[in-house]
Amino acid sequence: MMLRILALAALCLGSTSAASLGVVYTEGGMVEGKSHSVGLFRDMDTFRGIPFAAPPGRFEKPKPHPGWDGVLKATEFRKRCLQLDFTETQTMGSEDCLYLNIWVPQGRKVSTGLPVMVFIYGGGFLVGSAHGANFLNNYLYDGQEIADRGNVIVVTFNYRVGTLGFLSSGDASGPGNYGLWDQHAAISWVHRNIKAFGGDPNNITIFGESAGAVSVNFQILSPHNKGLIRRAISQSGVALTPWAYNKNPRALAEKVATKVGCPTNESMMSCLRMTDPVALTMATPVALKGSPEDPLVFNLVLCPVVDGDFIPEEPSNLFANAADVDYIVGVNDCDGHIFTGFDVPSVNQPLHHTDPTVVKRLLISMTKEKGEEAAVLAYNVYTSTWGDNPKQETIKRTVVDIETDFLFLVPSQATLYLHTEHAKTGRTYSYVFSMPSRMPGYPSWMGADHADDLQYVFGKPFSTPLGYFPRHRDVSGYMIAYWTNFATSGDPNMGESSVPTHWPTFTNTTNQYLDINDKITKDSVKSNLRTRYVHFWTYTYASLPMVANPSTQ
Repeated sequence: MMLRILALAALCLGSTSAASLGVVYTEGGMVEGKSHSVGLFRDMDTFRGIPFAAPPGRFEKPKPHPGWDGVLKATEFRKRCLQLDFTETQTMGSEDCLYLNIWVPQGRKVSTGLPVMVFIYGGGFLVGSAHGANFLNNYLYDGQEIADRGNVIVVTFNYRVGTLGFLSSGDASGPGNYGLWDQHAAISWVHRNIKAFGGDPNNITIFGESAGAVSVNFQILSPHNKGLIRRAISQSGVALTPWAYNKNPRALAEKVATKVGCPTNESMMSCLRMTDPVALTMATPVALKGSPEDPLVFNLVLCPVVDGDFIPEEPSNLFANAADVDYIVGVNDCDGHIFTGFDVPSVNQPLHHTDPTVVKRLLISMTKEKGEEAAVLAYNVYTSTWGDNPKQETIKRTVVDIETDFLFLVPSQATLYLHTEHAKTGRTYSYVFSMPSRMPGYPSWMGADHADDLQYVFGKPFSTPLGYFPRHRDVSGYMIAYWTNFATSGDPNMGESSVPTHWPTFTNTTNQYLDINDKITKDSVKSNLRTRYVHFWTYTYASLPMVANPSTQ
């Protein structure tokens, strides 16, 4: 009798299991992914490796995919775009790399009209992939937790990086921004096809981190995306950051050409197009080293350019194009730490003394366009509370604050003001992520380092629970709730998920932001983020005359 009851229960459960898409018709042909259970009456349809464009021509914009016959089995991630590996001594990936991945949550009925979240990865425009770093089969950019918990469709995709993605001759022979065009092609594909997967093509949110966050900003500023993007989230990066775009791309292109044996005259791009792609990738100018006199940021020079097309003019002049886009912009409270590790290694070495003069030397380098007066003014601002005998922690934290402000926080604040100033229907939200870093060996005073937020946004404390504590699941739950509510409604407080406190909009008068960590309360809503330092960089420093040739970056 017990066996009969169990068999009947199993039969009933099987007959009321969650729905599945099965074969989906896209513009290129039929695709079939995999479906698996994620809970009672909840399944996840996953599609991996759908082509959104043809294999790209070298230093050319992406072209539509010609399509395929039969049913494409979309069950495996495809290779990343050709790039240097972590040793910088060889390459990995392929030129044939323009593929995307989709996660679709299902209930008892096939989903329809779901909000869509499209993720753009970071990696300094040099490296990265749609699936991210992985340990065994645990991929960083797995969209399952976001999709399941927020009832949204998640999309990730590859785009060209390094020399093949961002080299520019500075003229019409090689305008550059090929990686940004790939991103645009992926977003356009989603807009045209996502309805067949149960998504709402008129409710697409793009989100990204670091170079991906910069890319998000460029995508909503570009006139080529009009009507495609409803909302956007930039995590630790905007188009105004010092490393976001190169003002002198020709010099860099000539260095690459010389490395691979091409001329630097009018035949340069023709020669580069015929050069072996691995050789071109190996010629990618990477200098992951820094010092107070030569900060790492000034070595990150392979990136987007103002090309008169995708980015028609200076980014600060393009915010009218994002007037109807809801936009969240935020930073990690110690975002600059990743750079100080290269520029001032002693910051991470508790037994090593950090000389107070390093602050002045670093500021001289960062303000060289404005000369000695600028460095003096900056030094006075950052050391005003030091006293006569500052502690080592004070000096080291100041170094991290300087790079965080200069590279992330101040440009993000300027972006918030510009978006708010030009907004019509678009809403603006500001945040700081301050969950202390989990990296071993970091100073006890460390907050959230660059990229520390990614594990929480993608729900790793839930998918790999043994590696985290309950407090980590709390902050992950909060971020997924705010992010997916925002994707649903344009308001992070309104959607299917409850949130711990109301997150108000950012305005040019209230300057409110949300401090995100594992202890969010009404007191986590604050205003006037680092006002003194923002004012210095955006007004005092900006008003000083140039006294040297502008940086190439």
